[in-house]
Amino acid sequence: MGAYITRRLLLIIPTMIGIMAISFLVVQFAPGGPIERIIAQLQGTDVSATARITGGGSDFQGVASETAGGDATSSYRGAQGLDPEFIRQLEVQFGFDKPPIERFGLMLWNYFRFDFGESYFRDVSVIDLIIEKLPVSISLGLWMTLISYLISIPLGIRKAMKDGSRFDVWTSGVIVVGYAIPGFLFAILLIILFAGGSFLDWFPLRGLTSDNWATLPWYEQIVDYFWHLALPLTAMALSAFATTTLLTKNSFLDEIRKQYVVTARAKGLSEHSVLYRHVFRNAMLIVIAGFPGAFISSFFAGSLLIETIFSLDGLGLLGFESVINRDYPVVFATLYMFSLMGLVVNLVSDITYTAIDPRIDFDTREV
Repeated sequence: MGAYITRRLLLIIPTMIGIMAISFLVVQFAPGGPIERIIAQLQGTDVSATARITGGGSDFQGVASETAGGDATSSYRGAQGLDPEFIRQLEVQFGFDKPPIERFGLMLWNYFRFDFGESYFRDVSVIDLIIEKLPVSISLGLWMTLISYLISIPLGIRKAMKDGSRFDVWTSGVIVVGYAIPGFLFAILLIILFAGGSFLDWFPLRGLTSDNWATLPWYEQIVDYFWHLALPLTAMALSAFATTTLLTKNSFLDEIRKQYVVTARAKGLSEHSVLYRHVFRNAMLIVIAGFPGAFISSFFAGSLLIETIFSLDGLGLLGFESVINRDYPVVFATLYMFSLMGLVVNLVSDITYTAIDPRIDFDTREV
């Protein structure tokens, strides 16, 4: 197992380089950029809903007013009339005065040392910005994944034991309908019904905690925290457990029909012993295989619309705004961290296989 883990850890390096290289190449050919965005904002032509210049970007307002009116010809769209020196300052500010290969190599070197630099448009380091947004994403992703598995596994086992029964049929119908309803539409419905939209006003509409959270006793802080999470988690979890439930059911059905289960029953073992001492270990392998993907998806990708609807300032909203605003340090840093975490979590999942079923030996196969 040690040799397998070492090989997987070594493979992370070229994998991460490949991911970052492809992303960096796409950005080079993508239209627009931070310089064009600042120029558009200074010219008054940027009408994006997320348009804003803070921190370092605002320093160029005065420079632009002093240097406007030049006769420079620039490769940047909308830069006509701006002094070439102003454009050059922007290029130096964002590091675009260096060749792409040099910029990519410098980025990799910094990222391997977990030095992500500072945001282009926010006067704060990227790592501090990510840490600031983490509580929201951790809350949504962690609790939703936990709730999903706590519902999916028992329900999937029950459906496998009652295969073809009325319970199996109506629960399948509920699961399919829940999976088909978009989470953001259900979120809006929850707001209308329970957050002061048109009917009841039971739950808060924005934020992860109340304004007076720091002054509350610890037990009231816990209640307040889950009070704010109730509606977002309900909206996200509606369809989250559908795939895992059906996967658990089908996995258990496959195992229940195998010969070793028939033999165990013939020996006089109880149904509970057959199910949880023999079937469970084998059937849960495929469910565990899907855990890293489910966790990464719910933690990083599935919360953008929910964060927007419930005014939760997390990583999903940060990533979206960073792409729209061409805030490349934030974009690349979040991509790097999420990709690295995904590779590590997948390795942890493989290690978990051996903990559940010692018969699995990764050292006997090639990576």
